[in-house]
Amino acid sequence: MPMRLETRLSDRRRWSAGDDCSAAKVLNLLSTKTVFLVVRECFYGTTRFEDFVERVGASAPAISRALKQLETGGVLHRVPYREAGDRRREEYRLSDAGEELLPIFLALMSWGDDHLQDGQPPLTFVHAETGQPVRICVTGDEPAETTSDEIEIRASRRHDPRGRRTS
Repeated sequence: MPMRLETRLSDRRRWSAGDDCSAAKVLNLLSTKTVFLVVRECFYGTTRFEDFVERVGASAPAISRALKQLETGGVLHRVPYREAGDRRREEYRLSDAGEELLPIFLALMSWGDDHLQDGQPPLTFVHAETGQPVRICVTGDEPAETTSDEIEIRASRRHDPRGRRTS
């Protein structure tokens, strides 16, 4: 069932969201699987270039393009670090705008769990203090928000942490 349109928008032939649509702009920013998986890895705690390459499973040039796209879009920012005896390097961290992608990320994961997994999803997301499952819902109320640092990711019983089914 579609959403309701206010009266002045009810004639769809007279208007179009087109390229000005916010959803279209988000999809343009998160335009590839690699870009989205880099965001996923940021939520999982990945910060360093070589770790993105390993964990996303994309080439170094693809990861470089994704990081640049996300940085230009204001989703990531660079943070300098230096390990003893090494040259100065940079890590990638989610900006405040990037952190605001958390409900989108969790909603996509939840939809995939419900519709693309055979029964049990590989990961569950729970509130770190209460152990209660984290849910995404559309509401007119102003419920308390949960931030990414309050979420614990757990491997489900049917999956080991290396991504393989155990039974």
